Amino acid sequence: MVRSFLQGQFSNDVTNVSASRSQLSSYCTPKGRMLANFRLFARDDGIYIALPAALSETFLQRLRMFVLMSDVTLEDVSENFIHLGVSGPDVPAELEAALGEVPRSVDDALTLGECTLIRTPGIHPRFEVYGTLECMKKLWEVLNVRGAPVGQPAWGLLRVMAGVPMIQPGTSEAFVPQMANMELINGVNFKKGCYPGQEVVARMQYLGKLKRRMYLGRIAAEPPPEPGAELYAADGGEQAVGRIVEAYPHSDGGCMALAVVQIGSMNAGTVHLGAADGPVFEPAELPYELPEAAEEVSK
Repeated sequence: MVRSFLQGQFSNDVTNVSASRSQLSSYCTPKGRMLANFRLFARDDGIYIALPAALSETFLQRLRMFVLMSDVTLEDVSENFIHLGVSGPDVPAELEAALGEVPRSVDDALTLGECTLIRTPGIHPRFEVYGTLECMKKLWEVLNVRGAPVGQPAWGLLRVMAGVPMIQPGTSEAFVPQMANMELINGVNFKKGCYPGQEVVARMQYLGKLKRRMYLGRIAAEPPPEPGAELYAADGGEQAVGRIVEAYPHSDGGCMALAVVQIGSMNAGTVHLGAADGPVFEPAELPYELPEAAEEVSK
């Protein structure tokens, strides 16, 4: 019943979520704009939705509007879990030594005792771990020998470098999934049944021409801009041509950011933060290919 309810709400095929497979997905308005995006995983006979805490209350309130007579319970269980992100070249071996096994491919999931591990995209092997306090304490005792806590901004930077967007309150309802490259990171299924905004999302894929895409770039700005901060073309006047999705400090100075920007503006010249003469958004290479770039190469 839970899967069937969520299947009618989210952009991806929830029937593919299992104890061994997690999934990126999104929840859209009837106009196809993402209210939130998140990772789904299965554990303890339930489906869990991992999304920013700042969006969870609004997200749950809206989802509950559609439960009606369905035999489905929706609740915030964040206090039941500790959430840990682990990344590094040697992390698979470290986790395997601690827990006995690790997920091998991106989006694979594995529950061992009270800990659930999910492999996520990253420039280095990257895992999200959800578990009880006791389980996570035991895991940390092992990881603490060679690892060190670095905080949420460092984890956010790794997500940005992997080209994975995370909708925040400042960008909720701002982007159709394809604008944020969700279909390129397995966050949309175009063959599943209906869900809010499905017609708009499908029409954009098969009939429309996407005018905005998400790009990775470096900005010489400290502190990093907030989600939703506007970008302007050097010769584009006062009309914004893009918005920041997320940005985090980089060890080389400034910050790395994901931004949804007009494709024409990116191709035509420089794009700037805050004003036409603001800090430059310097494009960097995403870890996956954009369809428009592939089309240019083939011409």
